[in-house]
Amino acid sequence: MTIEYAPLYVVPTPLGNLADISERARDALRAVFWVAAEDTRHSAPLLRHIGAKARLLPAHAHNENAAAQRVLAILARGESVALISDAGTPGISDPGARIVAHAHAAGARVIPLPGPCAAVTALSAAGFSEAQWLFFGFLPARSGQRRAALKTIAALPCALAFYEAPHRILESLTDMAEELGETRALLIAREISKQFETLQRLLLGEAAAWIAADPMRQKGEFTLIVSGATVSPADEGERLLRLFLAENLPIKQASKLAATLSGHSKNALYAQALEIRRQRTEQRTEKLPAGYESKLLRRFAPRF
Repeated sequence: MTIEYAPLYVVPTPLGNLADISERARDALRAVFWVAAEDTRHSAPLLRHIGAKARLLPAHAHNENAAAQRVLAILARGESVALISDAGTPGISDPGARIVAHAHAAGARVIPLPGPCAAVTALSAAGFSEAQWLFFGFLPARSGQRRAALKTIAALPCALAFYEAPHRILESLTDMAEELGETRALLIAREISKQFETLQRLLLGEAAAWIAADPMRQKGEFTLIVSGATVSPADEGERLLRLFLAENLPIKQASKLAATLSGHSKNALYAQALEIRRQRTEQRTEKLPAGYESKLLRRFAPRF
């Protein structure tokens, strides 16, 4: 027997200003039977404000799997559900992704609504020219793990977007300046769309001192946008070349692709590819156990 599930709506809610809720989000929250909310106490005033009569059920980080099963049972009864977080879009550094995954796995229809997202809003105000950007979300809470995570993305040429909590903002900015580089541009977006919204663009090396200068600057919710790493054509060419060679592309094809994408000299990259292959061959030879080469010669030598 095939179950006909009611739809699951993924509904973004305002980051702070209630006027930012869309008409479509308002209509969806008024139409559904149930609202799965990150914090029902936080969301109840919003539902009252827009005149929504849906019943609330908790769906937070600590009960998300159980909440997913409950949501599926409700959808199976033909009752629609709207998934919301405290602010912004569910599943973007907020609970919700597991519930959506369970809905997909069961064959239920998932209907996402466009709407507020702090990372996208801050990015639009950063004024950075990178064509690509990476959303990292929250960095690890411990400094050692945070620095290790930053090292893995430090060389990326795309803009980087982070969320950070107020009690870690100073330590995180210090680690970011150390690992990403003090001369990179940074946009600090604090309390987006709220009464004390602050947007400050400065160098990453100046950020911790700017935050520390005023205790009020250390309060609220933070979105941080960092400009991408500066990569020379030669460096980018070598990175791409090594990537293509690791995928076992022929040297000629790998150097041509790397040259096309980076703008670096094809002949220079071809020579570099030959050197990389030579070094790798030597490394493999050095790792062979003693006597291995003579064993191969005896095994495959012609017999007369």
